[in-house]
Amino acid sequence: MNIGATAIGLDAPPYIIAELGVNHDGDVQRAHQLIDLAADAGADAIKLQHFRADLLMSAASRPAVYQRAAGFDDPHAMLRALELSLDALTSLAAHARERNVDPIVTVFSVELVGDIDHLPWAAYKVASPDCVHAPLIQRLMRTGRPLFISTGATTMQEVRTTLSWIEHHPAALLHCVSAYPTPDDDAALGGIVAMSRCTDRPVGYSDHTMSIDTGGLAVAAGAVILERHLTYDTNAVGPDHAASLAPADFATYINAAHRAQRMRGPWTKTVRTIEEDVRSVSRQSVVAARALPAGHVIEPRDVTCKRPGEGLPAALLDSIIGRALQQPIDADAPLTEAHLQ
Repeated sequence: MNIGATAIGLDAPPYIIAELGVNHDGDVQRAHQLIDLAADAGADAIKLQHFRADLLMSAASRPAVYQRAAGFDDPHAMLRALELSLDALTSLAAHARERNVDPIVTVFSVELVGDIDHLPWAAYKVASPDCVHAPLIQRLMRTGRPLFISTGATTMQEVRTTLSWIEHHPAALLHCVSAYPTPDDDAALGGIVAMSRCTDRPVGYSDHTMSIDTGGLAVAAGAVILERHLTYDTNAVGPDHAASLAPADFATYINAAHRAQRMRGPWTKTVRTIEEDVRSVSRQSVVAARALPAGHVIEPRDVTCKRPGEGLPAALLDSIIGRALQQPIDADAPLTEAHLQ
């Protein structure tokens, strides 16, 4: 899967999405500041959100526990204050392109997709609650743009159902735990492995933990995409600031993820070039325990195993017993196939 010219997969560096979300506090200039902070930290993409409170929530909607804990009791009022206008989204997407980071947007309502599809989005994001929202996913697919689909608070059967909808459309799945913040004991990084086993699509991790190490651990577990909230100040007032990373920590997070990808390497077990010298000098091979003449039939007392591994491998010791020498060999010399009849 590619996002523009950027390949996403196990052989590429992890694709890092800076989730700006609503950390702009409804201030467009603050959103522009966050784009600059993300670009300076080394993010590959920034992600915005496009919603209208009245389209998204019915009269029965209520805030999540973590939102109430942050002082937001009225979900309609909270979201209305955080909406971004079409003009704002236009300028923000252009700014991201100017900073060479991919602009991505989460759209929460089917009715809003057409309003912004003319903007230069690199991809659309489907939020975790909407990974089971077939009409929204189908509408986003009709745009032809790649999709990132988060899967927080879903079962594997629900993930398989979502996979059946997207068929051959370019899309990646993000394992996620929908808790803000997510305690270490609930990070469930094994879900990355489980999801990778049920699809050949790229699998990533949408990270809501408080640790700057989690991204690297997720990459080591096989994540090829990371999404992480970025804020200008973790102490700012807002629903997501406390579960976000400050700019310096975000840069550290990215560096750790890239290092983890280099350390993980491919999912293969091979002899690496850097190992070849140690392999040669430290493996043991069959050597003559004493000087032996040509024609001698080898007995157990005639051979032993020593370093280096330049003769017949030690694993062949038993098969050499009973074979005759076609040339003499000195004591302590490695035995090769050329010595044997």
